[in-house]
Amino acid sequence: MQVIERVAELSSVLGEERSAGARVGLVPTMGALHAGHASLVERAASDCDVVCVSVFVNPLQFGSADDAAAYPRDLAADLVVAEKAGATMVFAPSVAEMYPQEPVVGVRVDGRLGTTLEGASRPGHFDGVTTIVAKLFNLVRPDRAFFGEKDYQQLLVVRRLVADLSFPVGVVGCPTVRALDGVAESSRNHLLSRQEREAAVVLNRALRAGAALLLAGGSVPRDAAELMADIIGAEPLVDLDYAVVVDADTLAVPEGVEGHLRLLVAARIGTTRLIDNLGLRVAA
Repeated sequence: MQVIERVAELSSVLGEERSAGARVGLVPTMGALHAGHASLVERAASDCDVVCVSVFVNPLQFGSADDAAAYPRDLAADLVVAEKAGATMVFAPSVAEMYPQEPVVGVRVDGRLGTTLEGASRPGHFDGVTTIVAKLFNLVRPDRAFFGEKDYQQLLVVRRLVADLSFPVGVVGCPTVRALDGVAESSRNHLLSRQEREAAVVLNRALRAGAALLLAGGSVPRDAAELMADIIGAEPLVDLDYAVVVDADTLAVPEGVEGHLRLLVAARIGTTRLIDNLGLRVAA
């Protein structure tokens, strides 16, 4: 597995691979790789000839410089995870390499996708995400890019980025990987204390309860959202941000429960903010 830090070297190596007819897959990450990331790399390795894993803590998607500085970094550990999962190369540039000048041009995400839920809780976050993803698409020129469904709104935003800006990239959404207790794998989980980690189980429990209520019939999305909020609110260590049931394609709150739905929750546990979601299809 190659470790590449320079854009010029990345372009050269991938240019040779493409000339040889290789199918290129990209797994964009900010490092702190865990089992969820490993599953993305494994999926990419099964679909593509060459798998590039990017490890870059993108300052544009953080609310402050302090938040970006506090994000966990352990490149040596990341390389072990990436190689074991089947990565061909890891692109680990510096901030100066990716942004030689302070950026003045970027991608802006408007509408419901960009301004509700995570967009409302973290203003400007998706602008930073789409700007760095667009840069990576231009640099790597992947045939396919792999994103986890755990960050569901981000997945929808990236799909819209590809559609609106005509990137010739197939975006593959991969299932959320969970620990045995149901907690979604996240780079932020290690920031939780033992008691907080135990409390985090409430997010998945609330999602499953909301889904069960809808599948039982006779309820509307608002009922399920209120149930999820009540369950999470009953956990004293957890501070709820939102609990919603939305259309899985548009994030609009539907009147009924037919079709493809997504249940989404976000909460702060101590100083750590976690998100989770669950997909649901209800026949008419």
